[in-house]
Amino acid sequence: MNDQAPVRRRTVRVNEISTARMNDEKTQSQYQPYKDAAWGFVNHWYPALFSEELPEQAVEGIQIAGIPILLRRAAGKLYAIKDQCVHRGVRLSAKPTCFNDTSITCWYHGFNFDLASGVLNTIVANPDSKLIGKTGVTTYPVEEIAGMIFVFVREDDFPLEDVPPLAHDLPVRFPENNERFPHPLWPDAPGILDEGAVALGLHRTGQSNWRIACENGFDNAHILVHKDNAIVHAMDWVLPLGIVPDHEEPISLIEDEDGPKGMMQWLFTDRWKPILENPDLGLKIEGANSRFYRTSVVLPGCLMVENWPEDHVVQYEWYVPITDDLYEYWEVMVRICKTDDERKKFQYRFDNLYMPLCIRGFNDSDLYAREAMEEFYTDGTGWDDEQLVETDVSPVTWRKLASRWNRGIAKPGKGVTNATKTSSIRLRRLAQGKAPGYKVEKIENVNDY
Repeated sequence: MNDQAPVRRRTVRVNEISTARMNDEKTQSQYQPYKDAAWGFVNHWYPALFSEELPEQAVEGIQIAGIPILLRRAAGKLYAIKDQCVHRGVRLSAKPTCFNDTSITCWYHGFNFDLASGVLNTIVANPDSKLIGKTGVTTYPVEEIAGMIFVFVREDDFPLEDVPPLAHDLPVRFPENNERFPHPLWPDAPGILDEGAVALGLHRTGQSNWRIACENGFDNAHILVHKDNAIVHAMDWVLPLGIVPDHEEPISLIEDEDGPKGMMQWLFTDRWKPILENPDLGLKIEGANSRFYRTSVVLPGCLMVENWPEDHVVQYEWYVPITDDLYEYWEVMVRICKTDDERKKFQYRFDNLYMPLCIRGFNDSDLYAREAMEEFYTDGTGWDDEQLVETDVSPVTWRKLASRWNRGIAKPGKGVTNATKTSSIRLRRLAQGKAPGYKVEKIENVNDY
């Protein structure tokens, strides 16, 4: 008889969540509000349209954070109101009906709303109704700067007197912050609020949650995605396999009481160590020639990449939530142009370099990478099951910061596009080859129905 105790071998189950991961339950508890923000943050400034998209007398309907918003330019003034009639919920922008420059009328039953106050001021076929003057729609503050229109997307009861300046939802500016964030390796990045700033770019609808898109924008571990992009080779850059934090402060928090809330990353500096070799895979980078740059991201989800793709140009990105599975991806290059000649040269370089190689080339890789993650996160379990590593210090830091400083978590949209995922209307539009999007589709030809 063998009295020796049996050898008990440890069984490793690879499908279990490791307790050593970067985002264990204790860490996740610090960013639960972020996990709850599937429809985005409200009471923040977001880009809505480029100025050229809203000429005089134009009306456009969009949706941000589940909130339908109508924008109109009339008699040189900009207005933004809730794009949902109080009567029976019709989108006013679907068939714009305007009898004067100060109001808009619901094309279905004739409810007329003052653009400045949102008050119901008459009803076309019922001008003596007792409801007139006693109800209305929410209005939203608007700002127009550098060829872009921004809207403060607020909850219905958010006080207008509490609306912060636009600068509080944009990255920090230079050179006024040079002493606080010193770096000698590049010129001061221009800002969209600077005098003479010109913003060129596009916005397009991405098929994923806004948080996935936002985190991708400053993800330090995804260099591999871009290794074959044309601009990398055109600029003769040789990228490392990746970078890992190598400093007690690789990320600087921005949490001023009177200003933006966000963080700054000192990428490709001495605060991050490049990974040049992976012996297990036989990979080795020779003569790395990567570019020094910094990224910063501030609430509600605005990324700034300084001096990208070259000096004196800055790229802004916004990941504007539309629903819990759609976002509007804003890609904007900004340069200071003091003369018409400088503006023309910037436009030419944008059209022939930045657009094809940066926005359409480099950023297209990010678009499909985000969509590759969407299904894992769609039902909400991905935020609990993901297993992050040391290089994911950036998204973890961002999630905690956004949880502390957001001004409000958007509620799931009601009575708006995509609030019901399987509606017959959505299925019909998909069958017609019309993907869910950002702008309201106009009713122009009744013969289409």
